Amino acid sequence: MATVDGNVLRAATRAAALRAVTRTAAVCGLALLAACAGTEAPGGAQRPLAQRPGLDQVAPDFRTLAGWIDDDHAQAVPAVQRTCGWVKGQPPGRALGPLRAAGTTDDWRSICAAARDLPANDPEAARRFFETYFTPVALGSGQDGLFTGYYEIELRGSWTRTERFNVPLYRMPARGKRGLPTRARITDGALKGKGLEVMWVDDAVDAFFLEIQGSGRVQMTDGSVVGLGYAGQNGHSYFPIGRHIIDRGDATPDQMSLQLIRRWLKDHPAEAKAVMNLNPSYVFFKQRSDGGPRGARNMELTPGRSLAVDAEHIPLGVPLWLEVREAPVPGGAINRLVMAQDTGGAIKGPVRGDLYWGHGPAAEDGAGVMKARGRYTMLSPRNLSIETAQRK
Repeated sequence: MATVDGNVLRAATRAAALRAVTRTAAVCGLALLAACAGTEAPGGAQRPLAQRPGLDQVAPDFRTLAGWIDDDHAQAVPAVQRTCGWVKGQPPGRALGPLRAAGTTDDWRSICAAARDLPANDPEAARRFFETYFTPVALGSGQDGLFTGYYEIELRGSWTRTERFNVPLYRMPARGKRGLPTRARITDGALKGKGLEVMWVDDAVDAFFLEIQGSGRVQMTDGSVVGLGYAGQNGHSYFPIGRHIIDRGDATPDQMSLQLIRRWLKDHPAEAKAVMNLNPSYVFFKQRSDGGPRGARNMELTPGRSLAVDAEHIPLGVPLWLEVREAPVPGGAINRLVMAQDTGGAIKGPVRGDLYWGHGPAAEDGAGVMKARGRYTMLSPRNLSIETAQRK
């Protein structure tokens, strides 16, 4: 579940994105600069020029989508199939979400049957599938919105408390009549001794960032790797501590990023706990039984192809054609097919998205500085009437 705060990241401007490009260029070296300048978001490979269709081969209603013929649509197919896994378990006639143009589970049955039979890694078959079964529907009255990124953080953990591993990660407790305690009370021991510890990790800042990202993987002392997923929240509002760091004059809006927040907390160990406790919200976790991180409706996320949205405006599970600029990637533009498969406490508004980058250092570098402007277009089931789709 994405919980990256848009207010924290509102100041991660183009300068922050350019810093990500500069870091990558330094690693690659001047000889390879042209080949690797920038942190490419996963799942965004384009089709070779010789394999791209001509506009005359593209369905007329898709010809206006910038970059449509360049995308490798096959990379979005697994995300579609995960939406179909949810559809399969739902009753007939259930709406996918608040927009009529998203259709109902009945409208998706034939789509899912076709998606199930798609050949693997066939971009042309995937493109024809989307053009056959969907039609583009503009959202947000054509307005631009904010697009950030999130990733799966990696931590170190132990099943038992030790001198080194002394930061607990808690499972969701039962809610009492008074509700659940604030972060400050929890970090001061309000849940201690109740048998709620999932495991122990060795870094309180890493644990804090695990909450921001909503999921992660933990390298255990016994050699195993454990996936953790979002299990719930304590019911208190989220406060972006990046705002506090700016307000006290330790950073400018142009400098703000998740990396800067992490560095500030590490550089101010005496103040770090109190500053993190300015955010009363606290996230609880559970072990993932299998697969990678999961978003809303328990859908497994696909790096570079899963987008967190505001479910009050965008139906979960639908395909979206994403067009953003000033992203921390070569050229600054991301034009690709994604699926609305997650939500987040700070992902609010009719044009607002949070792109899942996957895990590892490259994902952290890209997601941590991403603050792009752009828009999306929903792909509506073509078997709906035109009038229904236009009413959205």
